[in-house]
Amino acid sequence: MSNRELVVLGTASQVPTRRRNHNGYLLRWEADGILFDPGEGTQRQMQFAGVTASQIGRICITHFHGDHCLGLPGVLQRLSLDQVPHVVEAYYPAQNREVFERLRYAALYHDDALRLEERPVAADGTISEAPSFRLEARALAHSVPAIGFRLVEPDGRRMLRDKLAAAGIAGPDIGRLQRDGRLQTEHGPVSLDQVSEPRRGQRFAFVMDTRLCDAAFELADQADMLVCESTFAEADASLAQDYGHLTAWQAGRIAAEARARLLVLTHFSQRYDADGTQRLAGEAAAAFGGEVVLARDLDRIPVPRRPGPGWAGDLGSEP
Repeated sequence: MSNRELVVLGTASQVPTRRRNHNGYLLRWEADGILFDPGEGTQRQMQFAGVTASQIGRICITHFHGDHCLGLPGVLQRLSLDQVPHVVEAYYPAQNREVFERLRYAALYHDDALRLEERPVAADGTISEAPSFRLEARALAHSVPAIGFRLVEPDGRRMLRDKLAAAGIAGPDIGRLQRDGRLQTEHGPVSLDQVSEPRRGQRFAFVMDTRLCDAAFELADQADMLVCESTFAEADASLAQDYGHLTAWQAGRIAAEARARLLVLTHFSQRYDADGTQRLAGEAAAAFGGEVVLARDLDRIPVPRRPGPGWAGDLGSEP
């Protein structure tokens, strides 16, 4: 099992179907869990997917249309019921703070055990810093206030096996060199730069309901995994524009121009059956030369590993 993966809890848009629950996505990033857009039924989908409330450390809501937030009350009550001991941070458009409050207290329950910290997002930029990543947000172009999210891992160094061997460095000495940046060997001092190369940190982007806009491309920039709505086929592009959505082809265009590695399509209109969603995948692939995954409920999609010739280890983790 990958220690960095997307757990898909739902892929429907406004109306769920027999095979598609409303939205819901848990990004597992090693020890961190970020729940995006918990739509109606998310708590039950978590059961099917083997996701526990204790795995959730952050909740990110792009906007307050029902298919993206009506599962929030149940998730919050479950966090309290399970007495999750850590603080859970909630991010959402600041313009709709009152809506979040109504959802939080939509039913009567004992919330004494709920350690929730609200983080309304009022401006573009970094909204959270963690040891292994920073979380960014940007305003999108939907029919209501909406934001997209981007996770960026700090850059590190990739250790080069052949250069380590040539310098006679092995075992615990590799760790000491990584920590200290310099190591004294029997042949003389060796610096970290001499036996490693830069490794760009991984990037994850989450782009939901929006028209084409600069922010969508900025969020997707060089993403290793881009999760993007593809509500409509290109034949329905005028509907997409009217309702503030993307077509699958436009999702592919974003991935291509942003140089993403993996495009995950989701948020499908109920008008498309299984054959229809395959059509969406084909339209996205026509615009994007990289890998396209058509998300299905309860899928687990690994964040692509970053390959590197001569890799022997990293400062930090190599997913």
